[in-house]
Amino acid sequence: MDIVIKLSQFLLSLSLLIILHELGHFIPAKLFKTRVEKFYLFFDVKYSLLKKKIGETEYGIGWLPLGGYVKISGMIDESMDKEQMALPPQPWEFRSKPAWQRLIIMLGGVTVNFILAFIIYIGMAFAYGDKYIANTDLKDGILIENPAMIKTGFKTGDKIISIDGKTVENFDKDMNINIIMAKHVLIERDGKQQTLTMPTDFIDQLSKTEKGLLVEIRTPFAVGKLTDDSPNQNLKPKDIIVSLDGQKIKYFDEAKAILEANKGKQIPAVILRDLKETPITLKVGNDSKLGIFPGGLDMKSLEKLGYYKISKKEYGFFESIPVGLQKGKDQLVSYGKQLKMIFNPETKAYKQVGGFAAIYNIFPSSWSWETFWSITALLSIMLGVMNLLPIPALDGGHVMFLLYEMISGKKPSDKFLENAQMVGFVLLIALLLFANGNDIYKAIMK
Repeated sequence: MDIVIKLSQFLLSLSLLIILHELGHFIPAKLFKTRVEKFYLFFDVKYSLLKKKIGETEYGIGWLPLGGYVKISGMIDESMDKEQMALPPQPWEFRSKPAWQRLIIMLGGVTVNFILAFIIYIGMAFAYGDKYIANTDLKDGILIENPAMIKTGFKTGDKIISIDGKTVENFDKDMNINIIMAKHVLIERDGKQQTLTMPTDFIDQLSKTEKGLLVEIRTPFAVGKLTDDSPNQNLKPKDIIVSLDGQKIKYFDEAKAILEANKGKQIPAVILRDLKETPITLKVGNDSKLGIFPGGLDMKSLEKLGYYKISKKEYGFFESIPVGLQKGKDQLVSYGKQLKMIFNPETKAYKQVGGFAAIYNIFPSSWSWETFWSITALLSIMLGVMNLLPIPALDGGHVMFLLYEMISGKKPSDKFLENAQMVGFVLLIALLLFANGNDIYKAIMK
């Protein structure tokens, strides 16, 4: 069932982005009276799953889910229709239109991608608002368990003061990505501030460790469920262990050292059950464990127990507009930084470039519209930026040649454009193989 939910979200998001991107080309083409021969979701290599011709355009769904396309008459594209290009130009063809009209048609797809992302962020600000914990409320610091973070110098209990000089006001979902992109992080430890320098190849180091968040909030030692052979059947799910061997523990991470020191022993403990403290005796196994699976508490429960104050900021319709625009801008800048890191060999970030499997794995195994729209907005930005790269066969490649034509007054020959398209197509296939090859390699090396 988890696979079905993840796949449904993946295909819905991908289909939405492809259709709207291609619609961005289709609408200005029709406005400028340019003939569009095909409008396809996915590629119809040899045959299509569905197709219907309406007017001069054939609409359909292909069987190969690697993207989509619109075939515009008189345009050198992935179809490489040399027969059509060998004929005299016709008034309805792309090549017969003024350069500025062709430029608008080619920029239509990425324009829609960026507009869509900003609209989603505005809608999310209005519908969901912002949930966060004020950084000042993390009085006992954060939880650090990721080996790459520990190697860099972080410790559980640290308080993050600023990232690259920008003061951290709230602990939210953006904290982790901000640290990944950071060069310097200012922390407070035992009342003293110090700056930690992030390794240049930090992303590569992360790839070699167990997956998980870089920083997390510290949570109480709550019982999820007992193992079948647990020696502590007197415990119940949702119990919270607040004392072990006479030592109070507020957080789960504080229990490890106490349990390690009491291997194979019976120790006194205190649990919080139904908000009442109850003394109990627990048996510590020779593996320093209690025979339980720790349980997570939702944010409401943590707030009720007095651990954190969960803040929520709601926005009216007009208030959500600047908030959403700022979120979109921040995400765009962040993705630009990520691309810069990928193209910098020193970071080794190129090793983490992923294909369709990587995108699929971003989606959660349970349905959440908030998460779905957040991921879709990010993917829309990614699609827009990637399509703007000046690679022939991408929108950015067409734009590059059109700008050259508009500036120089000279139009590149059809033969040159055909050759450039082939080079670009080979580059795209190579990138596709590299990205999806990375996915396969990671799956094998797990």
